[in-house]
Amino acid sequence: MLKRKLALVLLFFMMIAPFASSVSAMENPESEKNIVDIAIEAGNFNTLIAALEKADLIDTLKEEGPFTVFAPTDEAFEKLLSDLDISAEELLARKDLKEILLYHVAPEKLLSSDLKNCMKINTLADKKAKIKLDPVRINKATVVTPDIEASNGVIHVIDSVLLP
Repeated sequence: MLKRKLALVLLFFMMIAPFASSVSAMENPESEKNIVDIAIEAGNFNTLIAALEKADLIDTLKEEGPFTVFAPTDEAFEKLLSDLDISAEELLARKDLKEILLYHVAPEKLLSSDLKNCMKINTLADKKAKIKLDPVRINKATVVTPDIEASNGVIHVIDSVLLP
């Protein structure tokens, strides 16, 4: 039953992806859309959105915030699934899924200009993540697209999934 629901959710997002705007089109600092709306419209965060739904975090990331989300792309999730040798269904069934996702969120708005080398940031998982500069990284993930502003914070697109 879970596999069928996941398949339907992923199919839905795959169907709307061609109509969604790209990440570069998301870079509107005057955005009135929240973090979740921007991620859905981008079309390359389908696994992240499915995981947020499974962990019951969609409404949290639609709240006022401010939040900073280090958002792994679908490609980053594919890499994680390959590294862990598991399926998307197995990932979504993990008991620590919510903690993994909360580790990608800081309870404040941090633009790239606010980040300092060797800075440690608090996450909603009650664990710290380390920032490195040149290139901008959080732990071992590289920020590939910084500073996508939303009405309730900012998104930094990363190339790997963070594991606490």
